[in-house]
Amino acid sequence: MTKKKILITCALPYVNNIPHLGNIIQVLSADVFARYQRHTQNEVLYVCGTDEHGTTTESIALKEGLSPQEICDKYYKKHKEIYEWFNISFDYFGRTSTHYHHEITQDLFLKAYNNGYIFEKDLEQTYCPKCEKFLADRFVEGTCPHCGSNNARGDQCEDCSKVLDAKELIDPCCTICGSAATIRTSRHLFLDLPKLSDKLEPWITGKRNWSANARNFSLGWIHEGLEPRCITRDLQWGVKVPLEGWDNKVFYVWFDACIGYISITADYAARTNDDWKRWWKDPDVDLYQFMGKDNVPFHTIMFPATLMAADDGYILVHQLSSTEYLNYEGGAFSKSRGRGIFGNDVIDTSIPVDVWRYYIYINRPEKSDVDFTWEDFQKRNNEELVGNLGNFIYRALTFVNKYYGGVVPDVDDEERDTAFYQEVGATIDQMASDIGSARLKSGLKLLMKLARMGNQFFQEDEPWKNESRRPHTIKTALNLCATMAIAMEPYLPETAEKVWNMLKAQGDVHTSPWDQARRPMFSGGERIASPVMLFKKLEDKTISSLKTRYSGKKQAQKKEESSMIQYDDFAKCDFRVGYVESAERVEGSKKLLKLIVDIGDEKRQLVAGLAEFYAPESIQGKKIVMIANLEPAKLFGIESQGMLLAAEKGDSVSLLTVESDIEPGAKVR
Repeated sequence: MTKKKILITCALPYVNNIPHLGNIIQVLSADVFARYQRHTQNEVLYVCGTDEHGTTTESIALKEGLSPQEICDKYYKKHKEIYEWFNISFDYFGRTSTHYHHEITQDLFLKAYNNGYIFEKDLEQTYCPKCEKFLADRFVEGTCPHCGSNNARGDQCEDCSKVLDAKELIDPCCTICGSAATIRTSRHLFLDLPKLSDKLEPWITGKRNWSANARNFSLGWIHEGLEPRCITRDLQWGVKVPLEGWDNKVFYVWFDACIGYISITADYAARTNDDWKRWWKDPDVDLYQFMGKDNVPFHTIMFPATLMAADDGYILVHQLSSTEYLNYEGGAFSKSRGRGIFGNDVIDTSIPVDVWRYYIYINRPEKSDVDFTWEDFQKRNNEELVGNLGNFIYRALTFVNKYYGGVVPDVDDEERDTAFYQEVGATIDQMASDIGSARLKSGLKLLMKLARMGNQFFQEDEPWKNESRRPHTIKTALNLCATMAIAMEPYLPETAEKVWNMLKAQGDVHTSPWDQARRPMFSGGERIASPVMLFKKLEDKTISSLKTRYSGKKQAQKKEESSMIQYDDFAKCDFRVGYVESAERVEGSKKLLKLIVDIGDEKRQLVAGLAEFYAPESIQGKKIVMIANLEPAKLFGIESQGMLLAAEKGDSVSLLTVESDIEPGAKVR
């Protein structure tokens, strides 16, 4: 049988956060597929790495006071540690900040540009006059035009979740300096997707082996009519545009991210004295990609379109497997709220890695969104891993040690055993078909079917009292254990190794040929080790504790407790009477007024959000109450040297004022 060359990737995880279970599905999906392909003796390369460019990296770097490179280094290490704990069998886990990535991205762009698939166009964008720079979406904040929330970013409102364009924001301001943002025109580069539509549509239509959601979603984009896609951004951190006059532009992260698969392969090849082009420019290579549904259009439209536009011999995806979302206890994962299980949390639970791998695979959201619940996690561990899989293997090894001193009975197979082996072989063949077609959940269900078959075989033969059948039953059960060790290795590699070692099997379970799983391993006379329990039950107390720990409730409680202050803290506030000498609107803002306030021994400048409730002239001459010892803050680039007090009810706001005979500067107690 001719070996195939199988190139495997999964969506590159973004480098600015800790991956949660829903993110980890993709690296695990690609991992079980890669492990299976190695058992078939195909030549396999499984590459992945961190996606390190884009606005979010720059914004997180500003927030944490680090450089973008330092942020990437920090989170690359965290991702790598988590995937290593999950036993992800990457051939190489790289990153997109290497010189290989910059060189290959620029080369692909120039080829597409010279082939006439890139054009220039002016765009209106938010601009900060003080910083003298165009602002990417994440560097703009303002009021949501839909719900009126002040918690809206340039790409989305945090409160109503509406997707936004930064130009839609009311009173947009720069998050870097706090100044008011304006709208200016900026020149950008576009990939001409409409021009590539005639190439993309027949190619996607022919992909019958893609997951249905990926294929239908992609064709939906085509039928709605593709639009040109902007591929540049006004940032410093990223791959520079290799054209004269474009020094202040980098490529949009979703243009260069998918090219990361190629550049990471190039980085790996350089380290192993290989040629990366034999993977990406050989038409005999089959490329398999795994991802969540939100990443589909970038891998089925943008990335293939870029490679088609470059027309430089690159292969396109052979099979694409996408999943729906994994949610947490009826809601979304949230690191900031302490809600959900993230990679570092999984490690902290001390629950064995194969329990987590099993649960994620058996709940892989292949056709619809799936909920992680602790009750389901406990049930599947206790009933399926402990009660079915672990129980069968422990019984088989216990019986050979009890009745035959750990030596496999040397008896000829009877008709019942031969028929059983045939059924096992057919199941193994179906597993191969399912995993090879990326039907990963179905493959795992067949593994559990083998365990049920073994338990039923034992129950029907009753080796504890049927002495004539006992040696045949035990020998057949041990052969099934060996078969299952190979079959479970792609899903549960640590457990497979434990079983293999207890059986004292020859060779390495991680590299044993898949065909070996179809044949009985033991002929009789081989010595077996004493059994150990593969899995342990999860008790109600443990599950209850974990559910509480990751519910987000404790974090919310801590936040509520932290909002309580001591009397001594309150006493530090210096409340003063202030006389408003003048008031005027802040230019460019619909909400802010600038006040000059006399507080007796000095005059202060305040900026207050009162413009929607008070005309400037109606405030002038009033005596207000303000906090005089508050640290100054900038609003729209104007320093505010204190805070006035007001009461809010519904849509109205009322200033807190004092009697006219109280002098400015008087303390309020």
